[in-house]
Amino acid sequence: MKKVVKEIILAVIALIAINVLAGYLNIRFDLTEDRRYTLSEPAVNAIKGFKSPVIVDVLLDGDLPPEFIRLRTETEQLLKEFASKNENIKFDFVDPLEGVESIDGTITELQALGLTPARVTVEGESKVTQEIVFPWAMVNYNNTTVKVPLLKNKLGASTEERVNNSVQQLEYAFADAFTKIGIKEKKRVAVIKGNGELDDIYLADFLTTIRDYYNIGAITLDSVEVNPQNTLEQLKGYDLALVAKPTEAFTDEEKYLMDQFIVGGGKSVWLIDRVNIELDSLFNEKGTAMAVPRDLNLNDFLFRYGIRINPVLVNDMYFTQIVLATGDGNASQYEPVPWLYNPMVFSKNDHPINNNTEALRLQFANTIDTLGNPYQKTILYASSPLSKTDGTPKQISLDVINTPPDKDLYNDGDKPLAVLVEGEFSSAYENRVKPLKLGQAVDKGAQNKMLVVADGDIIKNQLRNGRPLELGYDKWTNNYYGNKEFLVNAINYMLDDTGLINIRNKKVAIPFLDQEKIAQQRTKWQLVNIAFPVALILIFGSVYNYFRRRKYGQ
Repeated sequence: MKKVVKEIILAVIALIAINVLAGYLNIRFDLTEDRRYTLSEPAVNAIKGFKSPVIVDVLLDGDLPPEFIRLRTETEQLLKEFASKNENIKFDFVDPLEGVESIDGTITELQALGLTPARVTVEGESKVTQEIVFPWAMVNYNNTTVKVPLLKNKLGASTEERVNNSVQQLEYAFADAFTKIGIKEKKRVAVIKGNGELDDIYLADFLTTIRDYYNIGAITLDSVEVNPQNTLEQLKGYDLALVAKPTEAFTDEEKYLMDQFIVGGGKSVWLIDRVNIELDSLFNEKGTAMAVPRDLNLNDFLFRYGIRINPVLVNDMYFTQIVLATGDGNASQYEPVPWLYNPMVFSKNDHPINNNTEALRLQFANTIDTLGNPYQKTILYASSPLSKTDGTPKQISLDVINTPPDKDLYNDGDKPLAVLVEGEFSSAYENRVKPLKLGQAVDKGAQNKMLVVADGDIIKNQLRNGRPLELGYDKWTNNYYGNKEFLVNAINYMLDDTGLINIRNKKVAIPFLDQEKIAQQRTKWQLVNIAFPVALILIFGSVYNYFRRRKYGQ
């Protein structure tokens, strides 16, 4: 008996010692198959510099629908991992609608802060209800607050896919937020002007978004004629140049200036329309307009980087809608109609830039040919297999919406629309006569990146009452597209030295119960989980009493 007591005491002491030691060592084990709770090195690096508390308020608490309970659990586990790497990471979960007097007023206030609610339909046994959830987190550090979206919606996604998409992006979403609030020295993005690019008001939402990461300035290439060397030096003060839908041709001098910026290490984003046509130009008495090629004098320049943008229009059966008015006067009605020249482009989820992104909306897009040279070219987006190209000049008419497309003609798809070029760039003017003389001109550069998209409107936000709306939001159909996320990811990828953007490639799979089987086998499993344990206890009790009476009844 004494030996047994001694062994029990030793076991208790060992258990206490292990728990105390674990508290000091803070050892955690990730036993998940996809290693979802093991933070990547860039994510850990994003929180290393915090010397004072970082408070994370997660607006996911209270009586949540089942899919959001799972999202809450995954969010909590991930934040625990961040907190285990830096004790200054503090988090709590709150229900923003708990105990408020006016729910509608609180919802309006949260929406004004940019915290859009999710309205979730919950199917019960006898009724269907709609719940309002705010799937957001707020990361607070000193006097800075960054919003973190926790819910990742995609067109046509099921409940299971929506939760998987959301969990997949959690680590990057939080690591990205921690990076934003911890940035000490921002890189610089130059918005190129002088060739009829989009006005600032149409770039407003995108530039406001990337301002969290980068400092933004404008460079006008017109000054090349007066002082090219000074203009180049100004441009070299930036890390990336953004060329958003130029409509006027570049001079050779302007191209050479951009070439020297690129060969010198500057990243660049080219959003180009090779065809001159706008939807507004169709709103006339005839409902027609002529689409004609637009000469930007960039063909030879982009050719040297392995890119050729074709002056054709993508005609795609995977399309987005436009809204047209029918009727006269007060009887007018606005109806969404298919528009084959506005492709809806889906990601193949094969790169950190396009992984787990919503479909893009393009408008009068062109196609890109990738040409053979030493540079690596990654096709980030392409037209659907059910698409074709229309050559220009071409008369475009609104009557096309009344003519059902011939599906047999839509067999020339998968045309590149957005291409990333990477490599050690050589000058497009190597072994050529230079259009002007610049000091310290170079013909060969280091590793670099360039993005080319054959649609300038991809970055253009709509306006309402003269004020910019969110990029990717279509006010006419009330649909959201992934244009902003794609472009933000692209710039982050090109300027990211930490590898943070590569977290987006992490694959996470969340197993779900089969709802159909649950409904079919509900009674069976209720019996297994309720009746079987009770029956087992009764049998054990009966056997125990039988042997007890037999032992002590004599």
